[in-house]
Amino acid sequence: MGKTISFANQKGGVGKTTSAVNIAASLGVLGYKILLVDLDPQGNATSGVGISKKALKATINDVMLGEISAEDATRVTEYTNLSIIPANIALAGAEYNLYQDGGSERIMKEALAPIKDKYDYIIIDCPPSLSMLTVNSMVASDGIVIPMQCEFYALEGLSQLTVTINKIKSNFNNALNITGILITMYNNRLLLSLQVINELNKHYADKLFETKISRGVKVSEAPGFGMPVYYHDKKSKGAVEYLSVAKELASRI
Repeated sequence: MGKTISFANQKGGVGKTTSAVNIAASLGVLGYKILLVDLDPQGNATSGVGISKKALKATINDVMLGEISAEDATRVTEYTNLSIIPANIALAGAEYNLYQDGGSERIMKEALAPIKDKYDYIIIDCPPSLSMLTVNSMVASDGIVIPMQCEFYALEGLSQLTVTINKIKSNFNNALNITGILITMYNNRLLLSLQVINELNKHYADKLFETKISRGVKVSEAPGFGMPVYYHDKKSKGAVEYLSVAKELASRI
C-alpha cells in the first residue's frame, strides 16, 4: 500500500503548491506511480500540471460530497507516472459542509482508501490555512511535508502547525508524523536565512531536508506553462533541487 503525504503550511506564499507539484512530478520521473490531490480551492496544483480548471467535469469537491469515487475523479496528466484529482473554486463550499457533518474529519481518508494501493505516493496539496480541508488531509496522511521560507514569522507559524499536528495525531491519526521541513526560496547570502536555519537546527534538525530550494526564475516560470519545472527545464537549478528532495523523501518513507 502506498503512502499519503500532505504538503501543509497555514502561511501562504511559501512555495507549498510549487513544492507539492514539483516533488510529485520528480517522484514520477524517478519511477514511482504518483497521485497528486489538489485540496486547495485556488486549484493552482491543477493548472500547474496543465489542466484547465474551467473544463473540469469532476473534482475533489465531488469526491468529498460522495457524488463520485476518487478513482473516477482521477485524471492522467501528460507527465510520467503522474495523475491528479483536480480542484477548482467549487471546493470553497466544502468547508461549510465539513463543519456541519459529524465525523467529517475522516471523509478524505475514506475516499482515498480504495485507491491507496494503486500508487506509491499520494501527494495532497493543502490550502494555506488550518481549515477542515487541511484537517481532512492530515487525518488521511502517513506524513506531512512543511515547506517554509527563512523568516521569523515562519518559525512562529511552524510552532502553531506543530501543535495542530499533535492534536490530530492524538485524536484521529496516531501514525501521523512530520516527514520533513523543506526550506524554499532560499538565499544563502542573507544573514536572516542563516539565522533561521540555525534556529531550526536547534529544534528540528532531524526533520530538515538536506536540500534547500533556491529562488529561481525557472521554478517561477514553469506554472505559467502548466508544467513542473523538470519538464520546463530539467537542467535548471530548481529541477535538480526538487529531484534531490524527491529522492530524500523516498528514502525517509
